[in-house]
Amino acid sequence: MSKNHRLYLFFVILLFNSLMAYAQEPVERKTPQLRSGNVNPQMQPATNISPVPDSLSQNQQQDQKSSQQVQSIDAEITYTASDSLDFSITGKKVFMYGDAQVNYKDIQLKAAYIELNLDSSEVYAVGMPDSTGTIQGKPNFKQGSEEFQADKIRYNFKTKKGIVFGVTTEQQGGYVHAERTKLVNDSTYCLKNGKYTTCDAEHPHFYLEMTKAKVISNKKIITGPAYLVVEDLPLYFAIIPFGFFPNSPKYSSGFLMPSYGEEKNRGFFLRDFGYYWAASDYFDVALRGDIYSKGSRGIKFHTNYKLRYKFSGSFDLKYYKNVFGDKGLPGYKTQNDFAITWSHRMDPKASPNQTFSASVNFSTSSYDQNNAYSTQNYLTNTKQSSISYTKRWENSPFSMSANLRHSQNSRDTTISLTLPQMTINMNRIYPFKSKNRAGREKWYEKIGVSYTADIQNRTNMKEYDLLNSSFITDWENGIKQNIPISTSFKALKFVTVSPSFNYTERWYTKQIRKDYNYDTNRLQVTDTIYGFTRDYDYSFSVGASTKLYGTYAPKNPNSKIKGIRHVMTPSISFSMRPDFSDPRYGMYGTVAVYDSLGRPEMIRYPYHDGALYGTAGSGRSGSIGFSLNNTLEMKKLKSEKDTTSKDAYKKIKLLDQLSLSGSYNLAADSLNLSNISLRGRTKVAGTNINFGAIFDPYAMVDGRRINTFEVNQTGKLARLTSANLSFGLSFKSKKNDDKNGKTPGEEAVDDGQGKILPGEYPEYADFNLPWDVRLDYSFRYSKNRPDVSANITSTVDFSGNVNLTKKWKIGFSSGYDIGNNQVTFTQFNVFRDLHCWQMSLNLIPFGYRRSYSFTIRASSALLKDLKLNKRQSFYDNN
Repeated sequence: MSKNHRLYLFFVILLFNSLMAYAQEPVERKTPQLRSGNVNPQMQPATNISPVPDSLSQNQQQDQKSSQQVQSIDAEITYTASDSLDFSITGKKVFMYGDAQVNYKDIQLKAAYIELNLDSSEVYAVGMPDSTGTIQGKPNFKQGSEEFQADKIRYNFKTKKGIVFGVTTEQQGGYVHAERTKLVNDSTYCLKNGKYTTCDAEHPHFYLEMTKAKVISNKKIITGPAYLVVEDLPLYFAIIPFGFFPNSPKYSSGFLMPSYGEEKNRGFFLRDFGYYWAASDYFDVALRGDIYSKGSRGIKFHTNYKLRYKFSGSFDLKYYKNVFGDKGLPGYKTQNDFAITWSHRMDPKASPNQTFSASVNFSTSSYDQNNAYSTQNYLTNTKQSSISYTKRWENSPFSMSANLRHSQNSRDTTISLTLPQMTINMNRIYPFKSKNRAGREKWYEKIGVSYTADIQNRTNMKEYDLLNSSFITDWENGIKQNIPISTSFKALKFVTVSPSFNYTERWYTKQIRKDYNYDTNRLQVTDTIYGFTRDYDYSFSVGASTKLYGTYAPKNPNSKIKGIRHVMTPSISFSMRPDFSDPRYGMYGTVAVYDSLGRPEMIRYPYHDGALYGTAGSGRSGSIGFSLNNTLEMKKLKSEKDTTSKDAYKKIKLLDQLSLSGSYNLAADSLNLSNISLRGRTKVAGTNINFGAIFDPYAMVDGRRINTFEVNQTGKLARLTSANLSFGLSFKSKKNDDKNGKTPGEEAVDDGQGKILPGEYPEYADFNLPWDVRLDYSFRYSKNRPDVSANITSTVDFSGNVNLTKKWKIGFSSGYDIGNNQVTFTQFNVFRDLHCWQMSLNLIPFGYRRSYSFTIRASSALLKDLKLNKRQSFYDNN
């Protein structure tokens, strides 16, 4: 295809896209009505007008209104003027000057000058020049919710016909200019030299010139020759001879026009061409296709559905057959990809005791790599899906939920499926509580019992093995039941004691048997036994906690600080569990392993090793856990500018959290003390700061922990093994509101497929936010052994947008990996506001996603397909 032919094709597609985006959007649209409603039959002269000589005027004082009423068969006409009224009895005319107004039924006409012919039922309105020659008081016509302004209006109430000169109307974010409009009846009118544009300037910068058009309200629009005009330059070579567009207030079907472009690997393309079917008020269907000159192709199916007060949702199915490179040359390959997305929501009003929802996002691992056109989609490595149903039985503690879950990683092509997961719950009940209790509550009345049963069937495998998997051998399943019993009471008035007992039972459909492999020196599975089997364990624990308060009040009476309070929450717990690997429980097998001298050693292994819900633990367990949580806050005198509350003081949290925790294993013969964990969170100048560290109290020799405290070995209390620190800073200016108090882009607009919320089109810049900057910092330190170097990672991510002028905006996002001394993913955006157009440049200067995109497009989302785009796709890098 030659360059000239491609240029011609671009303008033809550009024009069709613009027309179809306005005429075929499947939402309710009202055609600009220049005249509608019922028209009065023949109008009779007023009976209360006194006879006066012809051309004799009755001048009124300035700003004093006069009113007369003309009675007709079924309605009346009321007319007023602030300057003067002139009557012609022989001509049966009324001449109104200065803020003239005529009212008839729901029709209101205002103008600087109005002439009303009582005999022919005709009205004529026009503006008048002021002392400088500027036309003031142009006619304004209003009927119901429809309103427009024109240069001149002539209308006949009796014949329902009229003619309007220089009319401009606004409709759904677009503007229609007509040099001459003829009203045929109350539902049909014809235009001559009409213009459609989304530019709100009095003289639009671009528009679609319609030499002539006929509009039948709520039915259709028929146009004669039409062409695009940019900056008063007509593009005649992109002319279309005629157009036919449905114009119904309900959903309307129609063709979806494509976008076009070029990629080196896949060639020239047409994307998103297809057909939209407005099936009914309950659902619609859009079918689109993509085609590339080197053989790649794709098809996309989309539907929305909704039943009021019942449910609503959408479903998408996309399939691509990609062909990369040229056949017979290196780099040539073909690949099939598909993606399924489904969103379903049940209206809460449909049933208060049950819900059903779905959020499905499933695709082949290479789908986004080959077919994503946004950075966000391309960088998404994991996808998750969930279909859930919940049921609650009224006036009972029981409830049930069922879920189907999916998770996949596009990097290693692993996929996890849970089909299904079902949970049955019984909320806590108090079986010993007295219904007619008198006096204080007894300790045993606080004993609560609850029950939970979890049923799962799941698998985790590679994507390409899924269809060939065996349900019996490759899927894991089981039932886990849990019965916790607990209570709490006060001891020594200030200490809360909470004892509890927990019983867990697991049901499986298979067991394993193991034997020792002397070649590998480890146990290996030798047999799998299928059939019902059970596994259980139980444990007992008791915990105690209290709160300690410390306060400090400055002695200086003039201090702005009223006081500082420190709250400490110490807690201690004890738990114990028997050794379930003991042969009397029957849940562990035993293997005799012989050394080189023939001496046996008995090794135990669980029959349900690696099972879905795990297995009962081996070894007797008895441990003491401890933790100390701290908060620190200050009460300070408020400034005079702070009027958030009537209180003269305000609370400031100096430390949201600082906690230490650990445990001591009573059953272990050595290394009884666990690592000590430190966690903290605070806020400084509105910035959240999170930090943490893990300390090992035991010393390490030759890479192994020894039963000697670090303080005895090196003099240090503990050895730091890991630490982390992270915080984020965000700054932005206030938005520039428009005259009506709203920021442009606040309201949803229509893209021909339904409502679009602001921000759905990243190509459109928000020029109302002068600047915004965000910086995130993260630091991680790890050192498991004292004889090796520490592993330190430190990264800085920053992004922002800056308005250089009212018309120029620059956006950026990047980062720096301090540990690896390299720049992370970097992207720049430049926007230029061209009033009714917007120019954007997206640049990724380096890396795998290296590419650029330059676009000039109409600012309105109604004409989002009216654009000129030049890009280098990142797919061309390989």
